[in-house]
Amino acid sequence: MKLSKVFSDSILKNNPIFMQLIGLCSVLAVTNKLSNSIAMGAAVTFVLIMSNMFVSIFRKFIPESIRIPAFIVIIATFVTLVEMVLEAYVPAVFESLGIFLPLIVVNCCILGEAEGFAYKNKVIPSIIDGLGTGVGYSIAVISMGLIRELLGFGTLLDANILPESYPGIGFLVSPAGAFMLLGLLIAGFRSWMKKREA
Repeated sequence: MKLSKVFSDSILKNNPIFMQLIGLCSVLAVTNKLSNSIAMGAAVTFVLIMSNMFVSIFRKFIPESIRIPAFIVIIATFVTLVEMVLEAYVPAVFESLGIFLPLIVVNCCILGEAEGFAYKNKVIPSIIDGLGTGVGYSIAVISMGLIRELLGFGTLLDANILPESYPGIGFLVSPAGAFMLLGLLIAGFRSWMKKREA
């Protein structure tokens, strides 16, 4: 198994947001600010790497009949660590991510990687797959956060980028705007992938 292919496929061909369309709730909910998007991308990437690693390590010891509950316990452990670190050191980000931080536990993207890859593969490829999937997820959420904050508020990371007279596109920071933007990004990414493969 070529590790570079595992990594690139996780980002591109198997991108959880743009190609598989899984784990979309957090992408729609927390991406009105770039800072939220970066924090969510980092949290999901960390949880993916660590949960993939531990699922792969224990895969021969986890009985088939309880594998899903075992995966959830492993994932929940790392989500709890992320929550504690954010609450202690970055309370503003912890507050802004709200309920979507603990909901990482049941994010289909993470559970899907544990079930579909880590449970069937060795440790190093599983870590690389987790990293690639996390990078793919982060690309999606950061793209959403960047566009929504810049065009919606005229800022990036709360610093004014556009002139103060810029009125902002309020629709983009609404849930409906997030949904429409995500659809456009998915269409653009898939179109680019088709051209790339051709």
